[in-house]
Amino acid sequence: MICMKLVIDGNAVYEIDEDCMERRRRRLEELERRQGNGSLEKTEETKN
Repeated sequence: MICMKLVIDGNAVYEIDEDCMERRRRRLEELERRQGNGSLEKTEETKN
């Protein structure tokens, strides 16, 4: 199921993929949890 949200900013229109945002939120929570434990491993987000 694809959940999309439209954001209108003046003449610009953006589509927000809710499922993707949820996955990103979970990855960031996991990263924060690992940092709190002092066992940070390189992930895709920290490589860039």
